[in-house]
Amino acid sequence: MSVSDNWLNKVNWTEDGLVPAIAQDAGNGDVLMVAWMNREALKRTVATSEAVYWSRSRKKLWHKGEESGHVQKVKEIRLDCDEDVILLKVEQVGGIACHTGRHDCFFQKYENGQWVTTEPVLKDPAEIYHK
Repeated sequence: MSVSDNWLNKVNWTEDGLVPAIAQDAGNGDVLMVAWMNREALKRTVATSEAVYWSRSRKKLWHKGEESGHVQKVKEIRLDCDEDVILLKVEQVGGIACHTGRHDCFFQKYENGQWVTTEPVLKDPAEIYHK
């Protein structure tokens, strides 16, 4: 590890080498999503000023927006008081952070014993992801 990577040692990584990362809209404060980062994802995020995460399901680095075009331009990176959560303040390109085509991933609200969808789909995922 190079001397320039010492800042990564301050992060309290999980046993799996991960840390949760919250993406927050730098403009209005909305929490857009939560994902995971490993050391390489955080290093690439810093190097490119765009959010890069670790996909636990695909077991690979995931540059947010690589398929959809909805990249997250990182304006600020913060570490919480326990040094085990990263906060990314981002500009969400296209205004869509969620793979469901919504502004954010927190579109379900608990009401009277059930989860109610409260946010509209802004763009059909079939139009976003061409698989």
